[in-house]
Amino acid sequence: MQLVRSILFRLASTAVTLFGVAVIVFFVIRVVPGNPIAMMLPPGATEEDIARLTALYGFDKSIPHQFVIWVGGVLQGDFGTSITARQPVLDLVLGRLPATLELSIMALVIAVILGGAAALTGTRERGTKVEAGIDVANGMALSIPDFLWALVFILLFGVAWPIFHISGRITPSLDLPFVTNFYLFESVFRLRFDLWADIVSHMFMPALALAIPLAAIIGQLLKQSLKETMHLDYVTLARTKGFGENRVILREALPNAVLPTLTLVGVQFTFLIGGTVIIERLFSYEGLGNMAIDAVINRDLPLIQGIVILFAVIFTAVNLVVDLTYALLNPRLRHA
Repeated sequence: MQLVRSILFRLASTAVTLFGVAVIVFFVIRVVPGNPIAMMLPPGATEEDIARLTALYGFDKSIPHQFVIWVGGVLQGDFGTSITARQPVLDLVLGRLPATLELSIMALVIAVILGGAAALTGTRERGTKVEAGIDVANGMALSIPDFLWALVFILLFGVAWPIFHISGRITPSLDLPFVTNFYLFESVFRLRFDLWADIVSHMFMPALALAIPLAAIIGQLLKQSLKETMHLDYVTLARTKGFGENRVILREALPNAVLPTLTLVGVQFTFLIGGTVIIERLFSYEGLGNMAIDAVINRDLPLIQGIVILFAVIFTAVNLVVDLTYALLNPRLRHA
């Protein structure tokens, strides 16, 4: 019953959060100078043309009235029509979302592998030069932002040694039998490993650039949690039974030390999705972040609103899932 009440409370707070985001975004982008209607018309457009399109997109009404109309449409699944693309916003956003999700998931997997390996190695070699070297590497990874890593990778592995693709999501000349926009997952499902290899070749550098700072955070937190867990009684008991150090770390210490890291990974995953905006632009990756920059440049208000609301939904949903997962995995919270 306590868990059910917690879920209901979180769902209610999520709804309030999303409404607050909608209010802030809607009103803020409308006080920015500039007329989006004038940007989409040719230089010779008449005042009648401007007035007709202004009425079509509802910009002739007061801002509160526009907000009420927009919220009513959102509740019915209608986020409006893009000013520049002349297509429904929801279709455009959902068409680009799979690319961003695949890139974020791949970056998260790389970050967990790198960060987990660094934490386990640092714990295994604690007090040695290896641990000191790992700490230095973590500091360097944290001090360099992801877009600088991206530029370095482009210069090294896209120009100097052209190992990976530096733009796009997939080679257009390939046969693309995709039904969904989840190219990476669908290529595996269809056993088209030639397409899978090409997609990974396009995704690896942007995913690695996103993953490195997150891997450093995961490595530092998990290593600290492991160090604290290694001094607990049940770990000492495992050593007295003659278990090797690797088994003690992996079988005894890691399952309990990983819980704080799980919460961090969930929270950081939301920032990871937000960080794709610049990375997608650098690699000309056809994702939601790249489209968001185009929407801002063109002042496409309906598209900006749709993208921000979708990001907010993803952020709150991920945080909700992480909190509930942590409560289920932690006996002290589960039985509270």
